[in-house]
Amino acid sequence: MKIAFFDSGLGGITVLNEAMKRMPQEDFVYFADTAHVPYGMKSKDEVLTFVKQSVDTIIQEEIKALVIACNTATSIAIAELRRIHQIPIIGMEPAVKPAVEMNRSSGKRVLVFATKLTLQEAKYRELVSRIDDMGMVDSVPLPELVQFCENLMMDGPQIVDYFKTKLAPFDLSTFGTVVLGCTHYPFYREVLSQILPNHIQIVDGSRGTVNHLMQVLQDSDQLQGAGNGHVKWMCSSLDDAYLQKMEKALAFLQTCK
Repeated sequence: MKIAFFDSGLGGITVLNEAMKRMPQEDFVYFADTAHVPYGMKSKDEVLTFVKQSVDTIIQEEIKALVIACNTATSIAIAELRRIHQIPIIGMEPAVKPAVEMNRSSGKRVLVFATKLTLQEAKYRELVSRIDDMGMVDSVPLPELVQFCENLMMDGPQIVDYFKTKLAPFDLSTFGTVVLGCTHYPFYREVLSQILPNHIQIVDGSRGTVNHLMQVLQDSDQLQGAGNGHVKWMCSSLDDAYLQKMEKALAFLQTCK
């Protein structure tokens, strides 16, 4: 049986890539809801409907676990999905907790990049209020970045200028960590590492999510698969060109440091 990953588009491939490195003996399904990408600028009700429809399709595959590899979809739909379906469903959340813990001793601030919808959700606000007892977290939406990623614009002068414009209001000397709070954003880790001061660490939720996935599979004695890292690519728009784009996105990540 396979492990499935779901996102609105290419972003969840950053989590899939981490899982492929950590669990080479597994086979995978990756489903992108390309008929409705991007999610971050849609209404909560729309996203919930789209996610439920997509998962209904994914569940037809022979899967033993599903990762909702999208922070926006997790915040809106994870509780409803777990109510409906019996298989383990793993969600994402911005890596605010490890980022805050990394900066407690230094007093440096944490800057969270996420979609507008994620930042508006009660789940995110509750996460920050529970963890950020020192008032050290700032959040900034980067809505355009998802579309850049979907167009495979991973670097270049336009991307550099975009980040510099978004970062201009902040005194970066006061920050110790940047959190990539959307799964599309780790595609820009190398660009950001060149723009941000050397003292700033960049974190995302992929490793923590895969750790959780592996623990869930181990607890149910399903961790040792009999696969070889094969990925079945699927998308809601049934677009062969997009399937090729997903393969290119994974290949890009595999060439990164």
